[in-house]
Amino acid sequence: MSDISSIKETHQQLKDLIYDSVKYRIVNLEFPPGFHLREAELAEKFKVSKTPVREALHRLESDGLVEIQAYRGAVVSSYSSNDLMEIYQLREILQMACAREAALSISADDLAELGRVVRDSDEALLEGRKEDLPTLFERFDELIFRQTRNHRIRDLIETLHAHLVRIGILTVNIPGRLDKSVRQHAEIYAAIANRDPGEAESRMRHHITNVLADQLADFVPDAQGNPKGK
Repeated sequence: MSDISSIKETHQQLKDLIYDSVKYRIVNLEFPPGFHLREAELAEKFKVSKTPVREALHRLESDGLVEIQAYRGAVVSSYSSNDLMEIYQLREILQMACAREAALSISADDLAELGRVVRDSDEALLEGRKEDLPTLFERFDELIFRQTRNHRIRDLIETLHAHLVRIGILTVNIPGRLDKSVRQHAEIYAAIANRDPGEAESRMRHHITNVLADQLADFVPDAQGNPKGK
């Protein structure tokens, strides 16, 4: 019995390792939209059989990050303009709720860190360190999201998170977008620091609808569904 339990645990660890590794590469565009994820190649890379690879790919399919197609196998998913609208409609609802809660009850430590992220983002923009901004933006969102005490909202955020990070990276080169995001994050932070939940909600709504508008304006998909120039 102990031997069987050990084998099952090892198999689960393998699935999780492969899932986490492939997901990271998809989100960070090492495996871009349209990229073929071949079971045999991944099995060789991870030095495992195809079984845990196949199970990890099916899990990624349920996340919406992979499409498993007849005769083509697993392919990294892309986004349509409708996908963007649906994702950002959900993001607006969730992040506005989190911004309101932040204004009402954010801790002193989280508020201080949020302020540091805003200042670091401004410095990175001024110094031309564009490559640092996606990580700073992701940290800003994480700090906002974690203010909610609603566990169902947290589950939805966890499901959405990988898509938000990947879309953010895909669209980082939209002209003027980084400048606007830095400024809008500062406005959201100011509303939270002033403990004004209505203003925090309003600033967050403006930011998210503004980002979506820029993404849709820039969105001319190529064969894989990528925004133009990404």
